[in-house]
Amino acid sequence: MIKIFKFGGASVKDAEGVKSLAKILSLYKSEQILIVVSAMGKTTNSLEKLAESYVKKNPDVQLLFNEVKQYHENILSGLFEDRSNPVYDDVANAFLEIDWILEDEPHPDYDFNYDQIVSIGELVSSKIVGAYLNSVGLKTKWIDARGLIHTDNRYREGRIDIDRTYASIQSLREILIEQYVISQGFIGGTSENFTTTLGREGSDYSAAIFASCLGAESLTIWKDVPGVFNADPKMFKDAKVYSHIPYVEALEMSYYGASVIHPKTIKPLQNAAIPLFVKSFSQPEDNGTRIDGEPDFNTSFPAIIVKRDQVLLSIRSPDLSSIDEAVLTSIFNVLSSANIKINMMQVSALSLSICTDFCESKFRQILEELSSFKVKYNTGLELITIRHYSRLDIEKTIANRTVILEQLSRITAQFVLR
Repeated sequence: MIKIFKFGGASVKDAEGVKSLAKILSLYKSEQILIVVSAMGKTTNSLEKLAESYVKKNPDVQLLFNEVKQYHENILSGLFEDRSNPVYDDVANAFLEIDWILEDEPHPDYDFNYDQIVSIGELVSSKIVGAYLNSVGLKTKWIDARGLIHTDNRYREGRIDIDRTYASIQSLREILIEQYVISQGFIGGTSENFTTTLGREGSDYSAAIFASCLGAESLTIWKDVPGVFNADPKMFKDAKVYSHIPYVEALEMSYYGASVIHPKTIKPLQNAAIPLFVKSFSQPEDNGTRIDGEPDFNTSFPAIIVKRDQVLLSIRSPDLSSIDEAVLTSIFNVLSSANIKINMMQVSALSLSICTDFCESKFRQILEELSSFKVKYNTGLELITIRHYSRLDIEKTIANRTVILEQLSRITAQFVLR
């Protein structure tokens, strides 16, 4: 049976991380394994800055690009003493794609520019990791995910053509019989051979698609944490690791912003009844967290999810018209065209309040398209979601904070805070 291993950016942030990845794979030498990797360390953040600087025609474009190249050069030198190793040329050729972009005028569509630049992080990462695995005797074939994950032209949020994708991924079965396969998360390709991305942190989703299409035995996401915590351990000292989470609960947690799992990851696995394991790459022998269809779940402590850099918009008609179905439809069409995900929503007779992640370009777009409405907004906010809460949990979590908007159901409490 095929296993899917996904390694996040923290797992391959430096040469030692890549070496640890190889040690994990050496424990599974007799297995058929497809490896999906993210960009190394904070490369995606760096390439996002590069893309923004390029579009704005700022003078620091080459400086930002050189920093990205130097970071990967340092990792290469820590893995390969021989500079004649072909991986150096492979990486240089991958970065050459960015060079060609920077020589031209930016495309009118910012999201198109973003995808063509930011996607290079995954390509470079997978080339380096694949070359290292081969250098230590772990036979591995590099495959470009853009020829396997087929999407539409919705840049930064590519929608997968699952039938074409399924057919393409079947080509991996024969290759996996004799060697590992390494590919990229986060990226796909259009019918016109342009690169798309699947949404921020979308590598988990890519791995789930590979798993589903191959009918894999399991998907394991290797992280720098021992499993899925009920809260961010950097913010909550008493955070606990779940040993087991049902698919349904994992879907809810990821929807509300739990950063360990991408929101789209669970559904393909649930459809194919494939278990997901979240494990520590530094302690591969530990059980980590298992996510599957079994219903048992420990609700004796709450799941607390914090999303920062939120914006709260209050939208109302200028003539005091009620927020009826027609008005909601027009507003939602604007949000959909800008790829805005609503994290929290509340409707009154005269206004609609929505909380969403702040993205300056998208924010300006929707303000312009909603110019026929009265729109008030607050930025720099925080959204806290508490699942399986008690009143004490709420009091402890939001103590000494200013609550701007709150919403409670039987299981979930949400608070927009300043």
